[in-house]
Amino acid sequence: MSLLDLTIRNVKRNFRLYSIYLLSMIIGVIIQYTFSSLMFNQDIIDAMQNREMFQTGMAIASIVIFLFNIFFILYANSFFMRQRKKEFGMYLLYGLKERQIVRMVFYETLIMGVISLVIGILLGGLLSKLFGMLLMNLMQYDQVVSLSFPLGAMAAAAGVILLIAVIVSVQSYVLVNRVQLTELFHANQKAEKPVRVSAAMAILAVFLIVMAFVLICSGQGSAVWKDYGTYSMIATAIGIIGGTYLFFRQFAGWLLRLISRRKKYHEGNTVLWTSSLRFQIRGNTLNLTFISLFSAVIIMLLCFVTINYKVQFEAVGMNVPNDIAYESLDPSTNEQVEETINSSDHEIRYHLKPEALVVSPVTDRGIAFDNPEYYIPGLWLIAEKDYNELIALRGDKEQVDLQGMEAVSLAQGSDFPKTFAAGERPSFTVKADEEKTFTISMKKDYAYLGWATDPVLAMDKKAAVFVISDEAYQQLASHADKKTFEIYGLTDAKNADELSKQVHAIVSKTEGTYYSSFADVYSKQIESSSLLLFAAGFLALIATFALASVIYFKQLREATEERLQYSILRKLGAENSQFRSVIRKQLLFVFLPPIVLGLLYSWTIIKYFILDSVKDFPELPGIVWSIMGIYFLIYLVFYSSSTNLYYRIINRNS
Repeated sequence: MSLLDLTIRNVKRNFRLYSIYLLSMIIGVIIQYTFSSLMFNQDIIDAMQNREMFQTGMAIASIVIFLFNIFFILYANSFFMRQRKKEFGMYLLYGLKERQIVRMVFYETLIMGVISLVIGILLGGLLSKLFGMLLMNLMQYDQVVSLSFPLGAMAAAAGVILLIAVIVSVQSYVLVNRVQLTELFHANQKAEKPVRVSAAMAILAVFLIVMAFVLICSGQGSAVWKDYGTYSMIATAIGIIGGTYLFFRQFAGWLLRLISRRKKYHEGNTVLWTSSLRFQIRGNTLNLTFISLFSAVIIMLLCFVTINYKVQFEAVGMNVPNDIAYESLDPSTNEQVEETINSSDHEIRYHLKPEALVVSPVTDRGIAFDNPEYYIPGLWLIAEKDYNELIALRGDKEQVDLQGMEAVSLAQGSDFPKTFAAGERPSFTVKADEEKTFTISMKKDYAYLGWATDPVLAMDKKAAVFVISDEAYQQLASHADKKTFEIYGLTDAKNADELSKQVHAIVSKTEGTYYSSFADVYSKQIESSSLLLFAAGFLALIATFALASVIYFKQLREATEERLQYSILRKLGAENSQFRSVIRKQLLFVFLPPIVLGLLYSWTIIKYFILDSVKDFPELPGIVWSIMGIYFLIYLVFYSSSTNLYYRIINRNS
């Protein structure tokens, strides 16, 4: 019998075991091919305004997905190999050499790889069309995505399978060459030892976790984070990582020991599920710690990119509020710009020509603006009436009413906008040909002119603007230089990319001229946030499968190892209902703590470091809770399927 015949015979005889491994490979190919095909789909590429950014982003995400796929499939293979150690031992006894076993494993992986490729590419092709339509919908494009099978995506999927075949062959060689024959026969009979636990270490675990929560809940605006940000971050990381590890290593074991000392410990089935868990703590600690922390990372990633996506639609308008705005130039240039706009498909809704006084700040601009390095040098003063006129045309409720030397700083993007009480208003001195001091009544998260933009580079720097009373403006008008601006409101401004390029080409002939266009930023921001959300969702899907594989194969292995014990219990009179109860309690103790910790970590970080910074979007907390709820339901499905799987395994041939 040749090695190829032996390989085919093995697959037929152990189809159930091979089917688990084959399914993991098929899922891996589907995921890799689906994402890769999007990167090569010409319909999607044609729809993109920023093709280079799309292809770069997809390439990076594809590499991450590739690494996840390798982990996912190799974790399944580790279980597969563990179950076959006795089989390899038999082959060695019958006279097969190590290299022959390695070749056999390589043939098996290639056979299953070919099957996985065919099935995965067919299913992946259908899914790529579905996900492509989803991506276009996120970007608000009407592009039709056709069903295609790009050669590049097929090559990427085949590369995954080939690499896995090589790695698996190396694994099998190490297994049969370095492990003694007796260890191969008794590989599944090694029992784990219970971990030594202490009350002090259990208390330390709780202390570290509570410390992390206290630091997080203090918020980014607290003195702890402002003055000791680095130390706070290190302490929080130690609290979360170290506390979680000790929680599963020590606190869980200590809690089980307390349960075992209760008077009613031997009543019911408590002794069955707790004793099993005490022996599994050592092997489960790293897995449960990983699941807790990785669940928190997945949820935070999804929540962050979803919040970013939801905020972008309004944030672009907040960052670049004017459809087209530029510093007024000579009359002929201004006429050329207006003719260009009139000849386009975008009608002019309004056209304003406000003035601004140009002054030099004497006071540190950091008092009036967060991160002043992001602002254009100097300071522009806008009259109250000009400001309110434009705000009314926008339909915003951001009007101001100022008296005397009062001023409002337009600190768009400020994390901490503030209205100052009468006795707490900071003074701000400016200089034209003489110095004048204003009192800042409000630091407003709003823009009058917004970021300077470029059709290629998008945003550059934003204008530093004060709104002052009409009275103060008249007093300063004869003492300061003036700038005039041309501000246009257009129809269908988000699709004015080509018009913006034409106008920018005219305006940019005069170097240093302020220019800002909503369209320059809209397509780039929406495409980038949509791509980020799509890629993060895809990565979260793969990560979920990775976590599922950790849980699934771990429980599959433990159930296989405990079949003998359950068989003995059945002979002693234990009933199936008792087994089900024991399994549910045992797995609940394994499943519930990591997901609860992961949800708590993610919620507190999102709440105090993200949501508190975007309070103008009241729907965001509901979105976060929805994501967390969906993730918990998925986890609940894993728990339910694992309990059923566990029960079926212990009842097989027992």
